[in-house]
Amino acid sequence: MNKLAVIAIGGNSLIRDNAHQSVEDQYQAVCETARHIAGMVEQGYEVIVTHGNGPQVGFILRRAEIASDVASMHHVPLVSCGADTQGAIGYQIQQAMDNEFKKRGLNKSAVTIVTQVVVDAADPAFQKPSKPIGSFYSQEQAESIGKANPNWVLVNDAGRGYRRVVASPQPQEIVEREVISKLVRDGYCVVGVGGGGIPVIKQQDGSFQGVDAVIDKDFASSLLASQIEADLLVISTGVPKVYLNYGKPGEKALDLVTLSELKQYVTENHFAPGSMLPKIQAVINFLSRGGRRAIITNPESLEEAVARRTGTHIVP
Repeated sequence: MNKLAVIAIGGNSLIRDNAHQSVEDQYQAVCETARHIAGMVEQGYEVIVTHGNGPQVGFILRRAEIASDVASMHHVPLVSCGADTQGAIGYQIQQAMDNEFKKRGLNKSAVTIVTQVVVDAADPAFQKPSKPIGSFYSQEQAESIGKANPNWVLVNDAGRGYRRVVASPQPQEIVEREVISKLVRDGYCVVGVGGGGIPVIKQQDGSFQGVDAVIDKDFASSLLASQIEADLLVISTGVPKVYLNYGKPGEKALDLVTLSELKQYVTENHFAPGSMLPKIQAVINFLSRGGRRAIITNPESLEEAVARRTGTHIVP
């Protein structure tokens, strides 16, 4: 089999700006990313595509709240919103990848797997919400929304504005990992672990029960990459490389970094919580579990990064 890569694309990367939030706009962003992923396939990789869903989950929740207020429609549980985004975003990625494969004459098909991810009911994250979802708000908007929704927790997200945060437990097990592994090894481009996976708790009898939370997609992607022994983990972000002192005097791009160096940078607080830090921690987890190489870059640089011409490359 060709080399195997897990590619995690962010939910925010599917929304260019506030003027391009429609489903059609998001699909155009998906198509652009699909072109670069197809370029990786041409370089000899089998790929599993994972994706975030923070903004999209927020949109669904807000629509449900408005529908409840205006037309007495039922509320949609957060766990169901995550499942909804897996289907909707997965459909877009699957279609875009299939169309791109046809354009390039590649004998390949994409398939989306609705993926459950086991979390621990005792995870302390349930007592301390931290995962940003939904739109960015100004301080004035956040104050108004907070008054209207007293059960919401709103925080400043890395200086980019205020966002709602929800529980984000650590992923323990990818329920459908064997199916995903079989499909990718049979030559399919698999879209899975969407939005970090649908969070479920394993009951004493072995059955699963969904729980309201949002799993960090980078942590879930890292776990999947480890469990299926992927050769490469690629985590996309808004910049082509990781930086030390980002946005400050002495800013420095990182090209090739060892695992020990990266851990040291974390202890020096170079990476913002809720922004770059989870991506760094996901890479550390992957390499610590035996992973061979990881890359952090933006979607448009995927092909160049895999060819080692850009991106931040992290090795054991």
